[in-house]
Amino acid sequence: MTRTIRLIRDGYPEDPGLDVAVSRALLLRASDREVPETFRLNVPGRVMAFGKRDTLDAGYAHAVAATRAAGFAAVERLAGGRAAVFHEGTFAFSWSIPEADPRPGIRQRFEVLSTLMVGAFSRLGINADIGEIRGEYCPGDYSVHHGHRIKLMGVGQRLARHAAHIGGVVVVTDAALAREALIPVYAALGLEWDPSTAGALQDVVPGLTMRAVAAAIESELAAHAELAVTHLDETTIGLAQRLAPEHVPPAS
Repeated sequence: MTRTIRLIRDGYPEDPGLDVAVSRALLLRASDREVPETFRLNVPGRVMAFGKRDTLDAGYAHAVAATRAAGFAAVERLAGGRAAVFHEGTFAFSWSIPEADPRPGIRQRFEVLSTLMVGAFSRLGINADIGEIRGEYCPGDYSVHHGHRIKLMGVGQRLARHAAHIGGVVVVTDAALAREALIPVYAALGLEWDPSTAGALQDVVPGLTMRAVAAAIESELAAHAELAVTHLDETTIGLAQRLAPEHVPPAS
């Protein structure tokens, strides 16, 4: 039987809390077998997405204030480690996968996603490798980088009872904007990192467009499954609207 994956491009850049909550809603509904496997690829707004460890840090309130001072919204994301940055020159991706028991497949899902991105970047003429590079922001074993020098994609994973969510960011343009937002946030959290490692696909292939990157990612995904392009349904949106306030830090 041919594997089918729903492809959704809907996003809410003007409402970052809702954008995060949509991913959580898809995970919960996949776990309850209400929706099938879904890959969402969308352009977010200017967002600093904090992980659970960040929210427990003594400097978290200062990091949120620094985020907002830089003109970015602060959200508490679904998966991953430390703060990651999104803006209009990035893609957010979210892959919700129903699984009877998602725990044994954690490593395999990371490997599949990172390998998919390496393949997509290759379609764009970019040689990329998987693995953490020294000094990267939001470090992870399944980051995708170019030349052991600049990070191009970061990824995290969260499990529900009967589903997994794997999501993250691909930076296409304007790495400088990402660096400028991250520097005061990581300082507030007391985290050491090397800003030069925050890169973008355009640093490797100048002039690369968002449309070309989206096409490459979707083509790589289509090489492994049949894609069914659709939109978010009202039930998912409604659930996300109820969950959204839980993903937005309170105003200081």
